[in-house]
Amino acid sequence: MSASDEAVRRVVHEVIAEILPAVPGDRIPGDAHLRDLGADSIDRVEIILTLRERLGVDEPLGSFSDLPDIDHLVAYLCEVTA
Repeated sequence: MSASDEAVRRVVHEVIAEILPAVPGDRIPGDAHLRDLGADSIDRVEIILTLRERLGVDEPLGSFSDLPDIDHLVAYLCEVTA
């Protein structure tokens, strides 16, 4: 994993922990879906919107809907921010 991948992962974990305060940012499994972490549909949209803003990503919300877990979310964000 490159330094930029690690930076993106850190932002993802920070945002999830901010929006889902019951989820410690340092204990988010890569193979978990946001639903697995207790995020309802509003939380998931808020997480994606916040990630788009913080990372400067201009991808449509729909492009995030088929990502199966946190690892795929991080990989996708790394791809579109490269």
